Amino acid sequence: MAGGAELITIQARMEGLQSEADKKWVPLVSVLRDTLGDLDAENDRLRYVWPLTYTRPTIKQRVAGAIPFLYTRIGNKKTTSGKAPPPVMDLSAPERQVWEKVFWTALKSVLISPYGATAKASSASYRRNIADYRRSHIIRALAVLSLYQAMKGPAAFSDSEMAEIQGCLLLTDTDFGGLVDDLHLQRYYEKKLTSIRDQRGHNWELLRQQAEAESLHFEPLQMPDGSATHAMLWVAKTDLASKQGHPYNGRFLNIAAPWSDKRLLNWKGYSETRYFDAENRPVVAETVDARAVEMIPLALYGLDNPKIPMLLVDFRDTLNPKKREMSRRVLEDVTKNVLSLSPFGDLSYFLGRTVFDFVTGRRGMDINQPTRLRTYSQLKLLLSLNDYLNPQLRNQIDDRLEKVSLNPLENDLAVEARLARGQYEALMAYAQRADGLPAKLDRDRRAEMVPLEHGQTAQILLRVANILSFGKYAHREKATPEMEARLDVARRLTYHTRLLRKVGKSAPPVEVAWNLDEVKSSLQFLAQHAAEADSGAASAAAKIFMLTEDSDTRRACLNSLSRMNTRRAKNELLRLSEDKRLDPDWKAIVVSYLNKPGTEDPLASSANKTGANRVEQR
Repeated sequence: MAGGAELITIQARMEGLQSEADKKWVPLVSVLRDTLGDLDAENDRLRYVWPLTYTRPTIKQRVAGAIPFLYTRIGNKKTTSGKAPPPVMDLSAPERQVWEKVFWTALKSVLISPYGATAKASSASYRRNIADYRRSHIIRALAVLSLYQAMKGPAAFSDSEMAEIQGCLLLTDTDFGGLVDDLHLQRYYEKKLTSIRDQRGHNWELLRQQAEAESLHFEPLQMPDGSATHAMLWVAKTDLASKQGHPYNGRFLNIAAPWSDKRLLNWKGYSETRYFDAENRPVVAETVDARAVEMIPLALYGLDNPKIPMLLVDFRDTLNPKKREMSRRVLEDVTKNVLSLSPFGDLSYFLGRTVFDFVTGRRGMDINQPTRLRTYSQLKLLLSLNDYLNPQLRNQIDDRLEKVSLNPLENDLAVEARLARGQYEALMAYAQRADGLPAKLDRDRRAEMVPLEHGQTAQILLRVANILSFGKYAHREKATPEMEARLDVARRLTYHTRLLRKVGKSAPPVEVAWNLDEVKSSLQFLAQHAAEADSGAASAAAKIFMLTEDSDTRRACLNSLSRMNTRRAKNELLRLSEDKRLDPDWKAIVVSYLNKPGTEDPLASSANKTGANRVEQR
């Protein structure tokens, strides 16, 4: 892209959608990587993420989204506007989302709350629907990125870039996620991924065991990467007659008893013929002694939920999942927006809500549970990507699934695929216009230059001016060759500092888990640009010194610290010189760097390792 950037788009073949062969491929997620116009990854910076199904709602959808207690879709957006699609996040400034939320909360308290319950409920409903709409597409973008990551072959993103994208998107679920240090993104993502897998396994077992106890058939539904995110329950038509009046325990299933439902005996809806052997195991039709059994679908569940499997589709009662999804939303809307109750201001409400949450959570009741938004969004992606479901069954699931949504801003599957193609074309046109994405990228870079020219106090004042002007004023530096060179150095310094901080948090010895050539290269860059290094770099260099046994790496750490003219760097050198774990020779070397800073070679020869109490001067 003009201006020194790359626009990377992930496309997928939508086998589950009925369309022409040449329209099966649909662009789903685009990411902007700012490269500063070169091929060196050290100064790259990820910018914007566009889930291409995420679009600006129509006026009709926005009005419906502001109506309190309207928990239904009202239609689809027909066409794209031709404008560039809205990104869900700026990866280079995730903290912006936090301050916008804080600012909105303060603004609501001052300007909206005094006008009564109607204005308060309307604004809260609109904000909730906008946030949920954005969140649903973030969830889908995360699922697309995970599927892409599981593919074999060359990848467009490095492991650290993928962790940054997925970590930042996952942290949008938390109030202050945008303030999390970049160093912790990969760890947070890995921890979250492990938690999600544990939840899936837990819910899989709960649903499977309960289904088997009730003589129902359990069938997992898998994403293209093999991960089972959903499951279906079926009942054999032959069992309906033989088990009439049979006791039924619907815990975790949350559907009506099939054994007393006369509709199933005269079922006119979708059914499948499957084949089983003598031991009741599924087999292909050609198997010897295979018996044909007519199977009727009962329900579809999502497995990505913290407590219990979430009912998404009930083939006998379309409104059953919706009523369960509404239970928590209605309770929150009434108590917060109508009655203005708060757990922090009303003791009786706090006690009552705590007991209610405890009972519904511990008893496995699908009432007052966390939103189905995650598993709902994933199911829409699963339906569009997989072709192993019968088209008639897929259509029935899709029709019922859309009725579960409480958000008037949502669009259905086929419309989202069409919108994604249109928005991709608009994004590409925007990227090719000189006054489009390249100009926006230039403004972002000039805003990134502000910390290079202004101190902390000035930056705070400029930020306050931006907030008070409702974002109209944004200070940017002039893009001169000198400032562009400084920006390049600043990005590289951030890259090397982040690497050294990761190394400093690893278990000793460093040479086992890390490539020492890369570590020494980063330390050398740190020494060359010590004037711009921060306290985090000084701490990382001191930690690496204690974690390695390699003489050259230790000298590179000391050289970097000695060249930093900061109090933290001097304190780290002083602390190392007093560390009782060091042998006398290394203590003497540390003292020499402490007394004669800025003159040593970062990779000084270690030929005199036994008597290395003297550092050769350059």
